[in-house]
Amino acid sequence: MNLVSEVEQTLADLRWFRLYGKVVKVVGMTIESIGPRSKLGDICSVESQSRSHCLAEVVGFREERVVLMPLGDLGEVEQGAKVLSLQQRLSVNCSTALLGRVLDGLGRPLDDKGPIAKAEQRMIEGPPLHPLNRSRITEVVQTGVRALDGLLTVGRGQRMGIFAGSGVGKSTLLGMIAKNTSADVNVIALIGERGREVREFIEGELGPEGMERSVVVVSTSNEPALIRLKAAFVATAVAEYFRDKGLSVNLMMDSVTRFAMAQREVGLAVGEPPTSRGYTPSVFALLPKLLERAGAGQAGSITAFYTVLVDGDDLNDPISDAVRGILDGHVVLSRKLANSGRFPAVDILASISRLFNSLADPLHQQANRQVRDWLQRYTDVEDLIRIGAYQPGAEPETDVAVDKFPLLREFLEQRADEPASLAQSILQLQELAEVRA
Repeated sequence: MNLVSEVEQTLADLRWFRLYGKVVKVVGMTIESIGPRSKLGDICSVESQSRSHCLAEVVGFREERVVLMPLGDLGEVEQGAKVLSLQQRLSVNCSTALLGRVLDGLGRPLDDKGPIAKAEQRMIEGPPLHPLNRSRITEVVQTGVRALDGLLTVGRGQRMGIFAGSGVGKSTLLGMIAKNTSADVNVIALIGERGREVREFIEGELGPEGMERSVVVVSTSNEPALIRLKAAFVATAVAEYFRDKGLSVNLMMDSVTRFAMAQREVGLAVGEPPTSRGYTPSVFALLPKLLERAGAGQAGSITAFYTVLVDGDDLNDPISDAVRGILDGHVVLSRKLANSGRFPAVDILASISRLFNSLADPLHQQANRQVRDWLQRYTDVEDLIRIGAYQPGAEPETDVAVDKFPLLREFLEQRADEPASLAQSILQLQELAEVRA
């Protein structure tokens, strides 16, 4: 049992000499109490006269009062309710029995399949890997997506951002990676998603073959900000458990933007001043603490794909900038390409894998440079072609790019149910670029 499921037993075992605090104020989603003595991050139980209780986390202190945010419904909290510090932090039950399971934002089973068998508890918040204990990234991980494997090759333990506006295909791309990856385990965090989309993703995008080696952590948009925040840490802790078992793990989080929004709600509630576009300083302090926990360890690895929801397709908003500066590469999904019917709508020229040159052999690098050159040349004259003003013969290389474009588009397009191996994608890229040993 994890911390949340043990609360009833914990309360039953308490002695009468335990010191309680008392609720004196509720403002918005925060509870203020006089006492008990506690630390930031401690979990407290708020107990009303009807014996119902609500778990809450200490998120700050205001003068001599403790500021808490609920991990459940505030409806049962009343003035004068007793507040008891459990002197513990949130933990999650981890086991190989998690595969194929769906958890809520606090790590509790959400799929009515019973408790997690033979589990060990792990704190959901922990330090990143020590810099000198990180293995160098030398192996390629297959994503099963030609555009990524061929032109944005990802290493085992690399952290990639997927930047896109709403409705451009982020969930579909994550589902393709989950089904076709060469990693041993997928841990998928759906943070702030619409409730309707959760089952659609599990049954439609992920499917039975993807689900059987996946753990899904869900916190929908209607849940309190603190639960949405904790869901990201629960998923990361589960991924770390499998990494420490020596496995190759794919951690996929959709989305980091909603994680940041949840932290903004918490920060504003405890009195932090808004700074960049309304985001509080704690948002930018918390992002590296989350994102740096992925990576290659001494035994296993966590290869991470974090989606970033760009506001109005603006890739320079504060969260996009902060995340892009931390991660090891970014994949940009273009609304223009999606509107033209090309999926996955990966904008190759705007995307980069910072480890590509250290992972790809010389022939692969040469093919990549040639294809990017053709794509750039075609983009430069695309408007002229549309209005019939392009005159062939002026630049022979541009003429080749225009002739090659239908084949380039065919390579970059891929149906969601169309698997592609890493070796096959690289070979097709080299044939397309006419690069031979």
